[in-house]
Amino acid sequence: MKRFFSSVGLALAATLPLTSHAVALDAPLACNESGHQFIADLAQQQLIDPKPTRVESNSINAFSPTSGADLTAYGFRIFAVVGYEKDDPMFRVGDGEPLARSAYGVVVFGSQSKVQSAITAAGSTAIVHRVAPLITAIFCKRS
Repeated sequence: MKRFFSSVGLALAATLPLTSHAVALDAPLACNESGHQFIADLAQQQLIDPKPTRVESNSINAFSPTSGADLTAYGFRIFAVVGYEKDDPMFRVGDGEPLARSAYGVVVFGSQSKVQSAITAAGSTAIVHRVAPLITAIFCKRS
């Protein structure tokens, strides 16, 4: 009888929608990947829209998280994912000089000082850049 209820419970659980949980991108932001790998992995997991919503003049492509994706980096909520890889059809090219051969990262809600403290504490070599008050970019680049 106990086995029956366990089986029914598992079958019922398999039919229910999964509850949303935060996906932390701390590990990839240790800067050990290429821009292609970072963006392709997130697109394959359906965590970001695979088509960029914006392309900067320096060729950095901005991607939006998919509806329901709750992405974080070092405890900060991500609202944009960015990346570029030279000569990669996944990315559109801007009208200026590319930032790097390969670059990727995220834009989070958080002050530059708090984000920098979290990056430093984690031992990441990611670059922290203030975008606006309480909006900070975390990115990795390869020359």
